[in-house]
Amino acid sequence: MRYFSAVCYIGLIVIINVGFSYLPSIHFGANELSSADFLVGWIYLARDFAQRQIGHWIIVAMIFGTLISFWLADPIIAEASVAAFAVGELIDWLIFTVTGKPLSQRLLLSASISAPIDTWVFLQLAHHFNWLEFAVMTLVKCAGVFSLWLFWRIRHQRLLIDNNVYLR
Repeated sequence: MRYFSAVCYIGLIVIINVGFSYLPSIHFGANELSSADFLVGWIYLARDFAQRQIGHWIIVAMIFGTLISFWLADPIIAEASVAAFAVGELIDWLIFTVTGKPLSQRLLLSASISAPIDTWVFLQLAHHFNWLEFAVMTLVKCAGVFSLWLFWRIRHQRLLIDNNVYLR
């Protein structure tokens, strides 16, 4: 399927926003965590694959996902989500466009900058902010990107090994 990654990205936007709207919270003392906090790392993976597939059209996919979210999720969550996605996409676009670093380095740099910022924006606008939830969401997002980075690094090393073996 030509746009599989983009469709997955749109679907995850909706699933996560619906999750923040309707899944029960987990209480840790005075802090709450949404069950959806543990899903947000997947959105970064889906976005990175979709962005490689459709380039800057990723913004259109983000808009579709948020429009569907306005229909299915709590409007406050959808608004917070679109603001956070916009901020995160702007940061990612700047890093991916300006730095000129290899993709694997751009992924790590982008996640380390955009994950805490877009998490803060989302939690503030959704009226869910607490430091525990901020830390969990940021770490889950960074773990998702780090997993992708590690996968690509291992794959690249295998290709190098295969090419050296093949050239002998």
